Amino acid sequence: MSELTFEQMLEESFKTIHTGEVVEGTVIDVKPEEIILNIGYKSDGVLTRNEYTNEPNVDLTTIAKPGDTMEVKVLKVNDGEGQVLLTYKRLAADRGNKRIEEAYNSREVLKAKVAQVLDGGLSVVVEEVRIFIPASLVSDTYEKDLTKYAGQEIEFVISEYNPKRRRYIGDRKQLIMAEKAELQKKLFETIKEGDTVEGTVKNVTDFGAFIDLGGCDGLLHISEMSWGRVENPKKVFKVGDAVKVLIKEISGTKIALSLKFEDENPWKDAASKYAIGNVVTGKVARMTDFGAFIELEAGIDALLHVSQISKEHIEKPADVLKVGEEVTAKVVDFNEADKKISLSVKAMFAPEPEEEKADDDADVVSVDIEAMISNENAEEETEA
Repeated sequence: MSELTFEQMLEESFKTIHTGEVVEGTVIDVKPEEIILNIGYKSDGVLTRNEYTNEPNVDLTTIAKPGDTMEVKVLKVNDGEGQVLLTYKRLAADRGNKRIEEAYNSREVLKAKVAQVLDGGLSVVVEEVRIFIPASLVSDTYEKDLTKYAGQEIEFVISEYNPKRRRYIGDRKQLIMAEKAELQKKLFETIKEGDTVEGTVKNVTDFGAFIDLGGCDGLLHISEMSWGRVENPKKVFKVGDAVKVLIKEISGTKIALSLKFEDENPWKDAASKYAIGNVVTGKVARMTDFGAFIELEAGIDALLHVSQISKEHIEKPADVLKVGEEVTAKVVDFNEADKKISLSVKAMFAPEPEEEKADDDADVVSVDIEAMISNENAEEETEA
């Protein structure tokens, strides 16, 4: 029986490896673009940058150093130059696939940084597995610009797992909806009509503002923004404003809000301020053919009938008055229950003879200010 040569014994001392096998190696040299490992085989293993990660321009000297151990997968036993070609990213992807499969089956919430913003959605990487989150599943509302998510860490679940087609779909939308449903439930358990709450302006329209109350949006209608008159909500509020509002009404999941706090109600002290006979000053807010509405203060308008504007006959208020003009007149009628006040400029002058005074008194009218304002607001909303 012949003895083995030194070369034969050396050959037999090395282990046998196969393509696809997972081996452990020790780093013996590192360059920016490749890592050389001793894997216990007759040839060293080479791990290139492209087979380490999908991330571009990674300097491998920042990843490993001589003496480190790594688990890698054999890609080729002989790369044509007598070296073993190794891969780390494919081993990580195999393990990542298993990780994604487990997350898919258990509905586990995953967290990853957005690696790329695409035209149709976002791309994230979990353990070397690339997962696509379509734009329709990024949020519960339509978002035209997804660039704000670049580099951001987000949470999602796997809604589709198809390793044969390498199709992995993530869903962030259902997490947001579930969170909002929970917040909404908690909100409605704690609020009631009449409560004062804090919120944030989420959107402003021509007819009002939507306020985020932390679980549900409430509508602050233009008619509830002030005791006075608001012409344009967009001039009063902007998105992001913090506001303290009154919960006026709760109907199902709809919440009507108001800024008309009762302690600020201008009619609270109106009986003494605008008693009959008092001389008051206000500004012309608007005009009709039958008279001018004088704003005495925010939330209180009084009617100056066309017959009470002057001692002389006037066809229409616009002939002698203009919006914004200051007018001083006497209160000739006050009805707190119906919130009606009538004014007269004629009453400021010396009394007329009895027969003429009787005619003048007949001219003094009382108009339902609140009803007229409500009608005007309704007409404006219909036009909008």
